[in-house]
Amino acid sequence: MANRKKMTGAQMVCESLLREGVEVMFGYPGGAILPFYQTLPQYPKLRHILVRHEQGAGHAADGYSRATGRVGVAVATSGPGATNLTTALATAQMDSSPMIAITGQVPRSAIGKDAFQETDVTGVSMPVTKHNYLVMETRDIPRIMKEAFYIARTGRPGPVLIDIPKDVQQEEAEFEYPDGVDLPGFRPVLDGHPAQIKKAAGLIDEAQRPLIIAGHGVIISRAYAELLDLAEKTGIPVITTLLGISGFPGDHPLHMGMPGMHGLAWNNLAIDEADVIVAIGMRFDDRVTGKVSTFAPRAKIVHIDIDPAEIGKNVKAHVPIVGDVKRVLTQLNQHVTARHDHPDRKEWRRRVDKMKKEHPSLRIRDAKGLLPQYVCSALSEVTHGDSIIVTGVGQHQMWAAQHYVFRDQGTFISSGGLGTMGFEIPAAMGAQVGRPDKTVWSVAGDGGFQMTLPELGTIAQEKIPVKFAILNNSFLGMVRQWQEIFYQRQYVATPLFSPDFMKLAEAYGMMGLRVKDKAGVGPAIHQAMKHDGPVIVEFVVVEEESVYPMIPPGLSVNEMIEEPEKMVAMQDSKEASS
Repeated sequence: MANRKKMTGAQMVCESLLREGVEVMFGYPGGAILPFYQTLPQYPKLRHILVRHEQGAGHAADGYSRATGRVGVAVATSGPGATNLTTALATAQMDSSPMIAITGQVPRSAIGKDAFQETDVTGVSMPVTKHNYLVMETRDIPRIMKEAFYIARTGRPGPVLIDIPKDVQQEEAEFEYPDGVDLPGFRPVLDGHPAQIKKAAGLIDEAQRPLIIAGHGVIISRAYAELLDLAEKTGIPVITTLLGISGFPGDHPLHMGMPGMHGLAWNNLAIDEADVIVAIGMRFDDRVTGKVSTFAPRAKIVHIDIDPAEIGKNVKAHVPIVGDVKRVLTQLNQHVTARHDHPDRKEWRRRVDKMKKEHPSLRIRDAKGLLPQYVCSALSEVTHGDSIIVTGVGQHQMWAAQHYVFRDQGTFISSGGLGTMGFEIPAAMGAQVGRPDKTVWSVAGDGGFQMTLPELGTIAQEKIPVKFAILNNSFLGMVRQWQEIFYQRQYVATPLFSPDFMKLAEAYGMMGLRVKDKAGVGPAIHQAMKHDGPVIVEFVVVEEESVYPMIPPGLSVNEMIEEPEKMVAMQDSKEASS
């Protein structure tokens, strides 16, 4: 009782943020959240970055979280401020990113009366958050803040929203921050079941053609060393899902790359031949499996995930293991037998190497114009695979995932689940704030870049040295590609006018570089790296370039299109038969 102190609700929020180790937040003020903002000067250790749109605040908090492993914080006012956060909340929810969103609400007496800028944001956000709160008593703020951070970062991480009426922020009550939480209904299982661990180890030991598919869960639980240990001990090749990229060293001999719709052909073919798949912290989404009934037809599945709801949801698991990836892999590594040099494993790796030679998915063909694949490959080479790469969604995302060799842990950040265009600018901003020791490159398309480009103002104001690589093909590229393949090249609403990106850079006081040919790519990347501020590099690339390989949606690996020539042949065949 002696430690209790009277505070306003706004002071309680600030004090709680400090107790949870928060150093920075991204936000946008407004009437209903003003008591909180007017209290911030009393807490100079809390850095606030003023964004240009609340969606940007959410993505920045998300990018900060993914780059650091800490909980990101976003702040908005009531009504439209809060609803503008929802896309970012959904993005974080789909990709299991821990985040706290603090929103102002109209005073308690006005709730339910259609007051100015009133929205039921707990109702709106319920499907896109891990949990949310409407705080109706000031004295509840410390408990709720403690619970919110615990829920956001524990088990399968996710976003938690705390909606606080204006008068609750202004009212005084006694503050005492709890030491722990009491949430009887929320007890995630962290350790794998011992019997299932032994069963999985036995299956792995007996396998002749095993594969590991590592997902985002490896990065979330920071299980890099444990995954490396399992792979090297057993000699099993490692495939990484889109969000699993950078969970395993990209230059390791056992590294295979990405599977699925735009995965490397040899991965999809290897999955088709595998007899055991160890799926770690991944959820078998449709972009990985394609036609589920034909996915890995010969394989028994060991599925490790902290969320029991993911086990068996899309693909049957022969050995389900619920638990934290790092802890489960630690257990599993104690039971698997070292088989790296076993003849079966050597033969399997030779088979995989043969697939790589026969299906060279990363080959970059000669072309008259500048190919985006060449840009991504050059970016990898110049940065030595050591930068944090933050992408938007679309063709550039796939090219970056295919051609950049990630040598450092947790350095690929992208919107995988929701597929949020516009993620790339604010998320890169958040990642750079969280990791000032690293160079952060945002690989963007000309479409997604224009969705959230007002955040360039935030970056300029805060002098955040993000480097932007815009692959400008004057199209909404991935949609155009689908129109090319599935709609007989009817390019409806996809040709895209863009501003002069060099003048845009100048307007924001940034360095701007435009590159139109291969000779200019490397020097431009070097020049951007040497500059200590933000840089926009526009790469003018071939307009109608498409991403290959491609398994069309709903089809199987047997219908994979590996090269453009095969795509043309398939279209000609369809036209001839129609």
